Amino acid sequence: MRRLSSILLVMLIFFVSCQKNKHEIGKPAIDQNQLLNGITTDTFDLITYTINEDSAVTDNMANVLLGSYVDPKFGKVSASFYTEFRLKSLNPVFGDIGTIVYDSCVLSLQYVGYYGDLSAQNIEVYELNDSLSMDSVYYDFSTKPTKPGNLVVNGMGTITPKPLSNTIVGGDTLAPQLRIPLDTTFAKGIIQESTSGNGTFASNVSFQQFFKGFKVQVNNPSQAIGKGAIFYFNINNNAASKLTIYYTQGGVKKSYDIVMNSQAADFVHIDTDHSGTPLEMVLQDSTKGQSTFYAQAFRQRAVIKIPGLDNLPKNVVVHRADLTLPVQFQNGYRYKPGSAVSVAARLKFTDTKLANLNVVGAFVESKKHFAIDLRTYAQALIADNIDNTGVVVSPVFFRNSAERIVFNGPNTINKMKPKLILTYTTY
Repeated sequence: MRRLSSILLVMLIFFVSCQKNKHEIGKPAIDQNQLLNGITTDTFDLITYTINEDSAVTDNMANVLLGSYVDPKFGKVSASFYTEFRLKSLNPVFGDIGTIVYDSCVLSLQYVGYYGDLSAQNIEVYELNDSLSMDSVYYDFSTKPTKPGNLVVNGMGTITPKPLSNTIVGGDTLAPQLRIPLDTTFAKGIIQESTSGNGTFASNVSFQQFFKGFKVQVNNPSQAIGKGAIFYFNINNNAASKLTIYYTQGGVKKSYDIVMNSQAADFVHIDTDHSGTPLEMVLQDSTKGQSTFYAQAFRQRAVIKIPGLDNLPKNVVVHRADLTLPVQFQNGYRYKPGSAVSVAARLKFTDTKLANLNVVGAFVESKKHFAIDLRTYAQALIADNIDNTGVVVSPVFFRNSAERIVFNGPNTINKMKPKLILTYTTY
């Protein structure tokens, strides 16, 4: 029930990952002919738990997020976004604005995917009271003040999103988009400003001082457990994502677009409530992660420590180090694991930041586990190039999705347990 465009998938696998410091731990040459004479062991003890992410940068990402869902394991997750707008062209001419009849005003957002259940959500739009800046860094906890008054047309904010259905606009069939109807009083104020003599439409700088942008959010206080979704929208150089004023002048139907693009600042804000959830129990007592541990976009990362790697002799050449992480997931369940996970680690015990290991573990649907190649990581540990601080696993779309993962721990009551299978030779 969750999809991302193939283009976004490729972009994010290469560029999102953990968004931490990158580091090459080396790829030693291995004679594959030695594999037949290698020693294989799968008896390593694993220590598993979950850690909180302190913050995530969310400005000008590949897509913005909007919506909320309530997960029985993780609690409620809610996403909103802030964005500014730019003029499609400078100094538009509206003629005699006194003859304009304002038909409607629509904020349209093109879908690129979603995560969850397609039930109704209440959407709200507020005008910003403070400017955004492309030079600023915004985080998942950042906010901006807004003007009072929800701009969504009264009674039309409750929308059942349809990210899988084409949208019909004026007889044209378009790619799926969310269309949010706004009060025409706001639209009237935009066009009336064109006659103010303030030079508002002479440059984007002047226009953005007049209209600072929108905060788009959801308000779903009574959302039930297992309901809701978070939706992904492309607002970067996408002709379908825009603010459109529809009006009639002299009997002629017209429209005026104000756009969002890669030159317009935006950021995503995330709220979570894990109170009373299984996730909260593991965060409060890491030993409970031996049964079940978790990872969630923006918020939590899974940790797997393998202390037994310290006991290997220094004359070991690692041929394979296959880590499998089984997940708790039933086919057809709306909150499905993502397609892949990224892998990071603190290279030294004294490090405060994670280093991207440039490893992506794929989800194997038939076996319901993530398969991770830790060969170069294990070899670097044996060579004392890095410390054995454990590996940190996150949804590969950590800053661009609402994905979450429930992993089986070593002490799980389920059949499949996490395991490291190591094949090596000595010299």
